[in-house]
Amino acid sequence: MGLEETLRLTVAALMQATGDSQRVLAAVLGLTQTQVSRRQTGATSWSLRDVDVLAEHYDVAVLDLLAGPTRACEALPAARRRGSNAEKGAAR
Repeated sequence: MGLEETLRLTVAALMQATGDSQRVLAAVLGLTQTQVSRRQTGATSWSLRDVDVLAEHYDVAVLDLLAGPTRACEALPAARRRGSNAEKGAAR
């Protein structure tokens, strides 16, 4: 599996773990939802800038993000996970 596919799978896993939608990522990246979708389907490549912004958004190191879904999800702070206590407190 190449780096492009690994990154697509990693982003999908992080979106699942956090509950982020493509619209959320689009806002974070300054893109449209369609542009994020094209990146996730492989029609367009993620840029290095995108990788930097995604790593910052998910609060993981760039190398963890590029290492694949398992490593990135392990590095994801508990407070960023869907259903975390911090998320529940913020929703009040």
